[in-house]
Amino acid sequence: MCSRSLNESTAIEDEVLIHNHVVRIEVQSDQLVIELANPKGADPKRKPSRSVIEVPWHKTPSTRRREVLIPEAGPPPDTRPIRSENRAILVASIARGRRWLDELIADPAATTESIAGRESCTTRKINRTISLAFLAPELVKAPIDGRLPDGMGVARLADLSAEWSRQRQMLGLPVLYRSI
Repeated sequence: MCSRSLNESTAIEDEVLIHNHVVRIEVQSDQLVIELANPKGADPKRKPSRSVIEVPWHKTPSTRRREVLIPEAGPPPDTRPIRSENRAILVASIARGRRWLDELIADPAATTESIAGRESCTTRKINRTISLAFLAPELVKAPIDGRLPDGMGVARLADLSAEWSRQRQMLGLPVLYRSI
C-alpha cells in the first residue's frame, strides 16, 4: 500500500502503516470508527486535532440460512436440521462408501471381506456404507448443505432402495420423475 495520502513518499507495509498512523479502531454495529494519529511534523504545542474516518460496515452472519428437506405430507411441528456431528458422520460415510465401491470396481481381487479386515470392522458395515454410494444426488447434496432433518443419519439412509425415485418415496419427498 502506498502511503501518499498520509504525506509520506515511500511505500510501507500495512502493519507499519497501521502501527504508525492509527490510534484506535472502534467496531460498532453499523460502522468502523478509525481514529488516526496526528500527522508527523504537526506542531506538538498545538492542541491535537482528532482525525476520524467512519467506514460503513456490517458483520456477516456466522451461520448460513438453511432450508430443510420436508416430506410432502408437511413438516412435523418440531422439524429441526440434522445435528452438525451427525451431518459430518453422514458426509464422511458417503465418501467412504464411494471410495470402497470404486475400490471393488477397480480391483478384481478386492472383496467386502478384505476391506472389512483392513478397516477392522464387519462385512455388514462395509455393505451398508457402500449402499450410501447409491443415494440420489440431492440426498448427497442435502447433508453437505445442512438441509436434512434431524433423524436422517447413516442408519436410515443406508437402508434405502438403490432406485432414486423409491428413495424419495420412502423418505416422503416429492418424486421428481417416474421410471417407465
